[in-house]
Amino acid sequence: MKTLYFNVIAFVAITVLVVVLLGAMMIGPSHIESLALVQILLNIIFETQFAGVFVDIANWQQTVVYQVRLPRVIIAALVGASLSLSGAVLQGLFRNPLASPSILGVSSGASLGAIIAIFLGLAASNMWSLPLFAFIGAGVTLLFVYSIATHRGHAPIGTLLLSGVAVGSFNVAMSSLIIALAMQQWEVGRTIVFWTMGGLDGRGWYHVLLLLPVFLSSLVVILSYKRDLDILLVGEVHANAVGVDVVRVRKHLLLVTALLTGCSVSIAGGIGFIGLVVPHITRLLVGPHHRRLLPITALLGAIILVLADLLIRGNASYASIPLGVVTGAMGAPFFLFLLLKQRKIMQG
Repeated sequence: MKTLYFNVIAFVAITVLVVVLLGAMMIGPSHIESLALVQILLNIIFETQFAGVFVDIANWQQTVVYQVRLPRVIIAALVGASLSLSGAVLQGLFRNPLASPSILGVSSGASLGAIIAIFLGLAASNMWSLPLFAFIGAGVTLLFVYSIATHRGHAPIGTLLLSGVAVGSFNVAMSSLIIALAMQQWEVGRTIVFWTMGGLDGRGWYHVLLLLPVFLSSLVVILSYKRDLDILLVGEVHANAVGVDVVRVRKHLLLVTALLTGCSVSIAGGIGFIGLVVPHITRLLVGPHHRRLLPITALLGAIILVLADLLIRGNASYASIPLGVVTGAMGAPFFLFLLLKQRKIMQG
């Protein structure tokens, strides 16, 4: 019965994601009709022109879909799935419902690394410098927070959150310092400021080719540890007793989480709270077992971020609002709700 329920949820999630992706390619300043979109996608898939099969399409329509909207919605889906997966993994590793890349300072660490790359001019001269610096920033932050919060193999929720807030605040302060220095060079400062607010404007196929292999390889690694994550939910003592190498599992998964977060932040900028909110929604739907939790979390994360980006693009009044502001506005109240719920549990 549980397998049937999971299959239904997975089918619905995949269907919704496909519908949302198609809708996101249709909606924008220039509307694309559904039949025209189908014909354009057929042209792209088969690398030929099916002129007039459904409707007559203009060259500008195919250019808008292929060069602008299709890579943008793919990136939104990949970033949403990556950040959501990272949140689910961190929550499982730390047995902590409040762990996420943004709360633990990992996102701000990735942002700091990327800002350094932009400020030094490396991002303009080398395409790998931005994701590399973001990955280093995310990895160093995560390991630092983990080492501070962990005592005798345990990471208490209070210490973990305080460590993440402290290190994250330091990352933000350093980022602000660099931005202040960069404003002396208007174009560099402007680039950094808009990038830190998060968004997908100007993203293309190069960014898809950068993130897609990282996401797929990371997904394979994460899914290979789904049983270990389930065992870690019971406790580290039990995990060691049944033969799980807790140190190795944590090391590998923290590295993958830093890679996913760093690469996502290097492409989309500051996108907060997706890694916190989505795993909780998924647990309500399919439960805590990571065999079901991880794939559905990735699907829901993709759906939510594509919808958030569509909300901005689909309404001219919201077009100037950064994507990171939208996700922050959605996630902050949810985080406060979780904090209050956790406090009641600890007091009761």
